[in-house]
Amino acid sequence: MKVRFLPALLIILGCAPVDAPAPRNVPDSADTGARDAAIAAFATVQKVLQHPRCQNCHIPGDAPLQFDAGIEHAMLVKRGPDGKGAPGLPCGSCHNDENPPASFGPHAPPGAPTWFLPPPDQKMVFINVPATELCATVKNPRTNGGKDWDALIHHVAEDELVGWGWHPGGNRAPVPIPRAEFVAAFKTWAAAGGPCPGDDLTKMARR
Repeated sequence: MKVRFLPALLIILGCAPVDAPAPRNVPDSADTGARDAAIAAFATVQKVLQHPRCQNCHIPGDAPLQFDAGIEHAMLVKRGPDGKGAPGLPCGSCHNDENPPASFGPHAPPGAPTWFLPPPDQKMVFINVPATELCATVKNPRTNGGKDWDALIHHVAEDELVGWGWHPGGNRAPVPIPRAEFVAAFKTWAAAGGPCPGDDLTKMARR
């Protein structure tokens, strides 16, 4: 009789049976709120990365693009083995460390320090990429050039080639979102661990 009523006694005493299911790990409202803010921030990041000033060099092929229309670069310019141009035609042949004077005309080759494309083994494609894929590419050290979060933030906030997008010279349209707003959004996204649109909340909580 004592054995028969042992489960009931355990319940009365507030003890769970040995084989009771473990509580589910469900994100609380604070986690959900931080994720939602980070996803909204990434939408701003995406707008910048997929502006012509950025995505024209973050391409799936080997020919960089030009102008707001994103047409293939003239003179058969190619990425090259290290992203700095084909042998005999490096990017630095035409692109100097700064934009030329306005007197050179609106279509003179623009300039910024270390003008180059991502190397062929880490193309970091931005053009025609959905938000989830773009998000995963940017935060993954295997595809972003080995950068951790600190290095990524430094890159978007301090790199002069990145900054060129806001001062492109000629008649090129600059990135319309202020750089400070872009950096702030990037930091918000990074502070939450870089969640991507479409991530499952329960899976995120169990990582």
